[in-house]
Amino acid sequence: MTHPTLTRSWVASANGHRDFPLQNLPLGVFSIKGSAPRSGVAIGDSILDLFAALDAFEGEARRAVEATAGGQLNAFFELGRGPRVALRERLLELLAEGSQLQTREAQVLHRAADCQMHVPAKISDYTDFYVGIEHAQNVGKLFRPDNPLLPNYKYVPIGYHGRASTIRPSGTDVRRPKGQTLPAGQAEPSFGPCARLDYELELGIWIGPGNAMGDAIAIGDAAEHIAGFCLLNDWSARDIQAWEYQPLGPFLSKSFITSISPWVVTAEALEPFRKAQSPRPEGDPQPLSYLLDKRDQNAGALDIELEVLLTTASMREQNLPAYRLALSNAQHMYWTAAQMVAHHSSNGCQLQAGDLFGSGTLSGPQPGQFGSLLEITEGGKKPIELPSGEVRKFLEDGDEIILRARCSREGFAPIGFGECRGTVVAAH
Repeated sequence: MTHPTLTRSWVASANGHRDFPLQNLPLGVFSIKGSAPRSGVAIGDSILDLFAALDAFEGEARRAVEATAGGQLNAFFELGRGPRVALRERLLELLAEGSQLQTREAQVLHRAADCQMHVPAKISDYTDFYVGIEHAQNVGKLFRPDNPLLPNYKYVPIGYHGRASTIRPSGTDVRRPKGQTLPAGQAEPSFGPCARLDYELELGIWIGPGNAMGDAIAIGDAAEHIAGFCLLNDWSARDIQAWEYQPLGPFLSKSFITSISPWVVTAEALEPFRKAQSPRPEGDPQPLSYLLDKRDQNAGALDIELEVLLTTASMREQNLPAYRLALSNAQHMYWTAAQMVAHHSSNGCQLQAGDLFGSGTLSGPQPGQFGSLLEITEGGKKPIELPSGEVRKFLEDGDEIILRARCSREGFAPIGFGECRGTVVAAH
């Protein structure tokens, strides 16, 4: 059983932990006081050092641990589901109450607060999708009130190739980008710091086993090519974006930084929180056959509560709590993660272990559920009033955005993703 509800851990902080109880066991890469990055598992407020406990693993589980060597999880992702499940089952044994591993606590556990987290894999390619239909409609209404969704949206999982070199782990500062913009009322563009900086609430999808160039991944097999999930903030310079994106789409407005939560929450940990994909509204086309699979439609969606919080420099000085900007859910994805994988490879494009997908902004249909300031403020027309007395149309220097995710279901231990944080700092 890969999701034991009643089992407790000998790591006391794991029992009832908001994000990392025994039932989660996400993998990541960490270092301590300048040491070389190494692989670990989040358990409560601690990190299990996998190689410090290597002799406790054997068979497929040991093979999985050995594949995490070198401070990158790519080789582990490439192994696929079998070794990943074997590792999870052995971790459940080793970290449960009564395990002999407890006698080696000082050797194998580190306080998470003492560790630095890293991007968990070498990302060769990053693709950002646009599968949050509520966001697509909200943004479309700002520019095309009579026709917010373009005709292809309900046939194709839209995406664009992003910049892998600037993906950074939670906690990395967000340097305000400079770029070329065309301010309202001006005839010529100018170059300077972005004035309309925004965040986007997204789910990150880590690719497991890849495919050979020229070979498409069938929709029925696509879920087996997903290693796990994280949170993703697709920081966006809206004024740069508005000037540059036609005719080829996002470019420098998106490539200056993308933040991710550092822990990889596996497909097995999320198994109890799978849902049927929401039925398409009457009149919407059914997916084409290469994107349609009964199992995926019955269990391809994920019930993940997604939250966005904001703190400003003034709020922190006044010890005010973070202000909630949005509470949404991953169920607002119009296309499933498997459909994204199947479509991306359908032309023979090679996916590789450690590739990262972004879901696109996951807004809900109601106010309070919007995953970007562009939507919340209607492009800056309706500023937000904060408890500190400040107002925001877009992000100012010193503002910090915090993304959180949590899964809960009656009869199962809730799990979380940890946080994805980023603080805006001034342009050079």
